[in-house]
Amino acid sequence: MTITTIVFDIGNVLVRWDAHQAFLPALKDRAAVDAFLARINFPARNLRADGGETFADLAAEIPDPDDRALFLSYLTGHAASIAEPIEGTWAILERLHARGLAIHAITNWSAETWPIGLATHPRLAQAFGVTVVSGLEGIIKPDPRIFAALCDRAGVTPAECLFIDDSPKNVAGAQAAGMQAHHFTTPEALEAALTARGLL
Repeated sequence: MTITTIVFDIGNVLVRWDAHQAFLPALKDRAAVDAFLARINFPARNLRADGGETFADLAAEIPDPDDRALFLSYLTGHAASIAEPIEGTWAILERLHARGLAIHAITNWSAETWPIGLATHPRLAQAFGVTVVSGLEGIIKPDPRIFAALCDRAGVTPAECLFIDDSPKNVAGAQAAGMQAHHFTTPEALEAALTARGLL
């Protein structure tokens, strides 16, 4: 089926995400941040936040009070972790839009930090017809229900969609849900793939 709809991931596709930046002011160097992130298993806790759990509840599980407070500081430091737009991808998005393709998004992003993302990058509130935010849904990629939610709200079938994500697991999830998909690495590689498909 002809692709009519492009579905973007956001983190590390349109906006670079580096959690280290939220904690560097307190810990001063990346090695110390690495040790902290490993000690509290930040990736797993952050994914749970993406799925709808609150940072307060997640922090309550951390036994060390200093680590607990530092983890909670992620809310105030989040803007620093997403400060850099990936302009090459934004330029591609604009070209796709100009060609008449529908543009939507599915993002694994906490409900508590999503407003910070919108404030830091106002384009995120304007670029997409439909945006499905995992923290607001209580469902994270690659759960097939999140892809179904996008299709239902956008009024499209999975076969009409090309999904773009930097996570191979999420790409596989989209494909299992019936979408075509591209594993994002760089804007240049994305441009080449879209050109090969006749979409640019």
